[in-house]
Amino acid sequence: MVKFLKPNKAVILLQGRFAGRKAVIVRNFDDGTRDRGYGHCLVAGVSKYPKKVIRKDSAKKTAKKSRVKAFVKVVNYSHLMPTRYNLDIDLKDVVTGDVVGSGGGGDRKVAACKEVKKRFEERFKTGKNRWFFTKLRF
Repeated sequence: MVKFLKPNKAVILLQGRFAGRKAVIVRNFDDGTRDRGYGHCLVAGVSKYPKKVIRKDSAKKTAKKSRVKAFVKVVNYSHLMPTRYNLDIDLKDVVTGDVVGSGGGGDRKVAACKEVKKRFEERFKTGKNRWFFTKLRF
């Protein structure tokens, strides 16, 4: 079987709190782990998309509209829909398995979400990967 769920692949979540949101695969576990016996992956995604920026907006308003809210989560393969898009954002050093593990690392998860948010906002401001930063429907 061809493995197409690889790191940096853009996916859409189908189930749970972030259903319908876009995310990018950070790390995948095809055979599962000791805790989770099924195929799953670690994703970082956009929970709150940036608003549309127009030319007449002030710099302050543009900065506010360009904000992104991010999430980090472990998701079952059956709850993902892969897309044809890839994002070349390097998140491996920020989001690791112990950040979202069952070890109660709440502080580490918050810090990882903030760093992911910063990197997503930088990517949005460059204008690359515009599809990733738009809602599926509006």
